Amino acid sequence: MIQFRAVSVALAGAVAGALVLTACGGDQAGPSGGDTNIVQGTGEITQVAATDREEAPDLSGESVDGDPLTLSDYRGQVVVLNIWGSWCPPCIAEADNFVRVAEDTADQDVQFLGINTRDRSRDNAEGFERTHGVPYPSFYDPDGRLLLEFPRGSLNPQAIPTTLIIDREGRIAARALKPLTEEELRSALEPVLTEG
Repeated sequence: MIQFRAVSVALAGAVAGALVLTACGGDQAGPSGGDTNIVQGTGEITQVAATDREEAPDLSGESVDGDPLTLSDYRGQVVVLNIWGSWCPPCIAEADNFVRVAEDTADQDVQFLGINTRDRSRDNAEGFERTHGVPYPSFYDPDGRLLLEFPRGSLNPQAIPTTLIIDREGRIAARALKPLTEEELRSALEPVLTEG
């Protein structure tokens, strides 16, 4: 049992390491951005018809603040799930857009969440949230283990940043493999909000 657990932890570490080396770029990632060593996403925003959606994994862990956090607690709401790192320039560029839209949609049954990844220190993640006035919680996932819970071949995170929009039934309705402008975020969110 101990040996199996060690192999599982080592395997998870190896997969997370591979994601780290490609900045969670995956098969569809675009070229590196300048000398930042960040593999950019494809720039695609994929919307999925309600009949074709897959269920999001039930992520569970600790928030950046150390509080328990579980994705399924927000079932019945539209969830905007943003994968970010404090070290990531595109994440910094889009952060204020997410804060504005989160504040504007707070009374529309929308919950914003984040997954902070590859920040080895909570201090860096906390500093990012303070600097940008982030009003919503983020999972603290320094090793990228939560990202591995998304099935291969699904609309899984393949770059940092990636944004997923999860419908009220817990299914992935949209994925953006790029940093989002405020207008792009609102445009991707609107059709899911109007579903009822």
